[in-house]
Amino acid sequence: MTVVLRALVVEDEPAVALVTRGFVERHAGFQVVAVAPTGEQALDAVETLQPDVVLLDVHLPDMSGLTVLRRLRSRGSRVEVVAVTAARDLETVRLARTQGVRHYLVKPFDMQALHQRLDDVHRAVAQERSLAASTLDQAGIDAVLGSAAGPRLVRKGVNERTLQTVEAALVEAGVDASAAEVAERTGMSRVSARRYLERLVELGVARVEPRYGSAGRPEHRYTASSV
Repeated sequence: MTVVLRALVVEDEPAVALVTRGFVERHAGFQVVAVAPTGEQALDAVETLQPDVVLLDVHLPDMSGLTVLRRLRSRGSRVEVVAVTAARDLETVRLARTQGVRHYLVKPFDMQALHQRLDDVHRAVAQERSLAASTLDQAGIDAVLGSAAGPRLVRKGVNERTLQTVEAALVEAGVDASAAEVAERTGMSRVSARRYLERLVELGVARVEPRYGSAGRPEHRYTASSV
């Protein structure tokens, strides 16, 4: 039997909230328990309804979604959060990461893209629940930390923090970018940037397409899967 997780949608635009709610409710593993249009209402809803996951917009009318997130953490909440937002700047992505956000989806998105994130959330929560009563070995720790901390490190010479930086730079770009452009954004060499970009492609969080110019070899252009 599929475990059904309780979801709170935090979105101030009524039309977007309606679409997002519909997308979530079409996923067999989730049910929406409430929609909150402001940060204060989101904080109250988390406290009273105790959802398993919050789909959190960053731009809210009364406060930033990041402020909501900080207040939740300061209150001891460990609710799983999916940042669902048009915010693409590197600082926002980094701040979300530091507050425990493992899933970031850039607007506009379709139902398939959201369901992919929800699949990841459902898998992570199910793993944590199954491991809750046990003493963790390394595999268990990696499972709790999620793909950002365990399986992504299997390739020799790939540093997780650098991988996160490259991923954030790609999300910030908003459109496709070359290894040279990502290298310029991150301050690393083009060769290193390409190695990390290829790793993101392998992990399924980025995609690559060749672009043919008037002459010479095609240039590989990379795009974050959430864009």
